[in-house]
Amino acid sequence: MTINQLSIFLENRSGTLTKVLDIMKQTGIQIIASTIADTAQYGLLRIICADSRLAYEELVRAGVAVAVSDVFAISLDHRPGQAADAIKHLSEAGIGITYMYSFLFHDKGILVIRADDNELARKVIQQNGMTTLSESDLAAWR
Repeated sequence: MTINQLSIFLENRSGTLTKVLDIMKQTGIQIIASTIADTAQYGLLRIICADSRLAYEELVRAGVAVAVSDVFAISLDHRPGQAADAIKHLSEAGIGITYMYSFLFHDKGILVIRADDNELARKVIQQNGMTTLSESDLAAWR
């Protein structure tokens, strides 16, 4: 029900993002979604990709600081308010959202969230009939 997300720490200098993207390109791994948050000294690149295990291994081999975390990829109908409803269900259950981002994928909205309590989030998602996607679901939608 959760998927692996790679979190990559990048120095804020020219070429560090290119290095990561070149590794993904050379390995033939499709990036499905990504986001960058930054501070004065470093950036935090979060990636969902078609093969997180291989991407992790290749990034570590290249000396890149990378971590794997579990996130939920919730599939939503492409209508206004769907993300608000999903977050409301989680919030009403007392679940904290550490971070989130979203993207459109074919005819669906995908809401990626990191929850502070994955077990409770899993129950709330199931109880409210929300659909989560796996890495293979996302990779198959080409």
